[in-house]
Amino acid sequence: MTKKETKEPFEKSLSRLEAVVLDLESGEKGLEESLNLFEEGVGLAKNLTHRLEEVKRKVEVVTKDAQGQLKLRPLKEEGPEG
Repeated sequence: MTKKETKEPFEKSLSRLEAVVLDLESGEKGLEESLNLFEEGVGLAKNLTHRLEEVKRKVEVVTKDAQGQLKLRPLKEEGPEG
């Protein structure tokens, strides 16, 4: 990941990816431009996925064990019910 990618806000990258998808779905771009947009979109998607995974690893919940000691545990993944 480059410094530029890490400094750009997540929301801005996500908005750009959405714009790329809309451009591609419109079918109005030529082959070269569509290929460039596709490559940009793949890069954005990989970057965003990596950033989400990184945040997920950092999220931890403080809990008490049986002896009353505070300890960290990973946040439980929620199922489809929420």
